[in-house]
Amino acid sequence: MASLPLASCGAQTPVESISENSGAFSVTEHGTFAEPWAAAFEPGTDVLFVTEKAGTIKFYNPATGTTGNVTGAPAVDYGGQGGLGDIAFGPDYAASKAIYLSWAEAGEGDTRGAVVGRGTLDCSAGTSCAIKDLRVIWRQSPKVTGRGHYSHRIIFSPDGQYMYVASGDRQKMQPAQDLSNNLGSIVRLTLDGDPAPGNPFAEQGGISREIWSYGHRNILGMQFDGQGRLWDLEHGPKGGDELNLVRQGANYGWPIVSGGIHYDNDPIPDHSTRPEFAAPAIQWTPVIAPGNFIFYDGEMFPEWRGDALIAGLKSQAVIRVSIEGETAAEVARYPMGERIRQIVEGPDGAIWVLEDTESGRLLRLTPPSRTD
Repeated sequence: MASLPLASCGAQTPVESISENSGAFSVTEHGTFAEPWAAAFEPGTDVLFVTEKAGTIKFYNPATGTTGNVTGAPAVDYGGQGGLGDIAFGPDYAASKAIYLSWAEAGEGDTRGAVVGRGTLDCSAGTSCAIKDLRVIWRQSPKVTGRGHYSHRIIFSPDGQYMYVASGDRQKMQPAQDLSNNLGSIVRLTLDGDPAPGNPFAEQGGISREIWSYGHRNILGMQFDGQGRLWDLEHGPKGGDELNLVRQGANYGWPIVSGGIHYDNDPIPDHSTRPEFAAPAIQWTPVIAPGNFIFYDGEMFPEWRGDALIAGLKSQAVIRVSIEGETAAEVARYPMGERIRQIVEGPDGAIWVLEDTESGRLLRLTPPSRTD
């Protein structure tokens, strides 16, 4: 499998550079889920927990091939891009059993916004699990009309001290440049949802105390790499999907600059015209429409270690991106035949993906020589 040369910062990936590789992995099916949105393995186990957009949570045990229900899920505002979102286990899960969820919450006057809640997971019954004492610890502010661009991805710092939440621009654009709200930003919080100490705009007070970076559009992926650096993956408008190295206090330019254009074909200045805004490490036109991504760290695919693996929605593919320093390049694209919403690395290094359909399959990807 030939690698492509690294792209310069902010360079677009030409469509002819995409290699469609077959036979890169074996695929086995492991059941279906209704509009799955996110998934995470319970720490210390092989059990995968899956959120379904309409508001249900299930778990899948690969050892037995059984699927169970999780009670205690919140009421969600389901519609458009909204509903039940991310799921994450606390960095102190072994002791606390803390579980974090994000979802769309209804407000007054036909408004809504993303929230993050924290509870505890109890699976002592063996055949079912329950989330107990779930309470909201963070909210997008303000709530606005519409049902798009919630983002609401959750990630924890490598030291386990802080929680980062992606807060989309809710398709309102201009709030992403306004530090008096938290739309179009990445926020950095304590594990209890309070503004984390040392945030770059803390002296401004109010909601600014939460913000780590801003000028974002619709972030559907956040991960720390092996060096402890935070990256985000976000949807552009008509073109200009971005993978960004996220820096404290940086402004990523939306909606003032973008690699794409507006849906009505009105132009948007490129990042090169405004060097004060942080430019992406790589951008895609045509878009890949990312679902989420991981930095692969397993043993099953040793040649992929350190690479970003992206779940592609419109692109219906798993997209592999090589990182070198602060630049990135797409090196392979693996067609999957369906929109891919979520990608997760299993405890044994296998790769699990979820299709973005009303009956989305859970698929396990392993090297071609093994199907266990």
